[in-house]
Amino acid sequence: MLMLITMLVYFGLLMVVSRLTSRRADNDTFFRANRQSPWYLVAFGMVGASISGITFVSVPGMVIKTDMTYLQMCLGFILGYFAVAFILLPVYYRLNLTSIYTYLQRRMGRRTYKTGASFFLLSKMTNAAARFYVVCIVLQEFVLDRYGVPFPITVTLLVALIWLYTRRGGIKTLVWTDSLQTLCMLTALVLIILQVVSALHLTPAEAVESIAADSHSRIFVFDDWVSRQNFWKQFFSGIFVVIVMTGLDQDLMQKNLTCKSLSDAQKDMCTYGFAFVPVNLLFLALGVLLLHLAQQSGSMPASGDQLVPMFAATGRLGDLVVVLFTLGVVAASFSSADSALTALTTSFCVDVCERQGDERLRKRVHVAMALVFVGFIIAFRLFNSMSIIDAIYTLCSYTYGPLLGLFAFGLITRRGVRDRWVPYICIASPVVCLILDTLVSDLTGYKFGYEMLMINGSLTFAGLWALSERRINIAKTGY
Repeated sequence: MLMLITMLVYFGLLMVVSRLTSRRADNDTFFRANRQSPWYLVAFGMVGASISGITFVSVPGMVIKTDMTYLQMCLGFILGYFAVAFILLPVYYRLNLTSIYTYLQRRMGRRTYKTGASFFLLSKMTNAAARFYVVCIVLQEFVLDRYGVPFPITVTLLVALIWLYTRRGGIKTLVWTDSLQTLCMLTALVLIILQVVSALHLTPAEAVESIAADSHSRIFVFDDWVSRQNFWKQFFSGIFVVIVMTGLDQDLMQKNLTCKSLSDAQKDMCTYGFAFVPVNLLFLALGVLLLHLAQQSGSMPASGDQLVPMFAATGRLGDLVVVLFTLGVVAASFSSADSALTALTTSFCVDVCERQGDERLRKRVHVAMALVFVGFIIAFRLFNSMSIIDAIYTLCSYTYGPLLGLFAFGLITRRGVRDRWVPYICIASPVVCLILDTLVSDLTGYKFGYEMLMINGSLTFAGLWALSERRINIAKTGY
């Protein structure tokens, strides 16, 4: 009941912010926040939007199997954010885009444009469902199961809450609520760590020494080229994951496009890009400390995803930690899910329907996307059997790869494409990757990791090049 009360109070606070930020809102407010967002506010809020509730549950538990090697990918994130800031953002601002996929139409053609938008809609819906699944599961298992509330009802109610506070102000509301949610998430993280340190009867200095001396504190892997945790695989995967899942993702770019100018957007991108290493270091440190606590109590979790909830959601560390854990997970999960719902609505209205100014259509699409979102979350629970964060990056390797190939071809080359063949190339590339992954695994035992994203994008790029034309009217593209 304590978790439920915490959620209701938190939601009430979000509704207050929503009401204050959605006055006299129109479609331009919903889609672009009238291009008046302060860059520092966007940067701070983007930390919570990018991390999501999955980080709260999965990242600490990753130390069980992979130690702190996830930080290798986080180091790659930094270069990825710089690439987005100085390669992609100038293009988007120069063309004054609402949806970033409009670039594909100007550069390559209508079918390419529709293909890119379709891959985004599929990718984001799948990605966001996996992320929001976390808060649904936590609330279901630790609160609503005891009252006999079915999981579909839980999901429907939570998504309805998100729809309610985003339905008017859209992206303008999210810029402010994301900042609130990031503040709540980081505060909860730090206070939970302090509570765990206290439960272990350590001082903060002793806790740092204990983490550093633990075998699970290993960060770098240079000696095993086959391992998925090899530094160079993780580092370069981190770069391309950011380029694709941020720079080519309407969800996260939509907030950056609300800044007043290109320079403001670049400052916000670079600022929050640096935040991921220290923030994820804190999450991994929490995982090591919780492992110490589990060893002392003699109750190890069945999986990494159960490590944090086993202590933080059951009251074993006190009611304060239950409140903090609920606040952190809900804040992070809502921050990613609300922006996903807004971006999906934007992309469908602008890219699929091509009716950016139709406010009535936007409201209907917003409701429809919320309903589809509910369906995807329920389906994810039925079929998912791996670590949630691993599942997201695996899915993104297949669905975001074609987007990487499309934008890379458009930005790097000056060749035209045979627009009618682009959908077939973008569908064939993930299929070939799946076959390749299966064959290599069966024949050699090697399993591709996050590097599949780069392979997928390269195959799309190669297919576009093979069917490309030499001449292109540069003036027509507008970039």
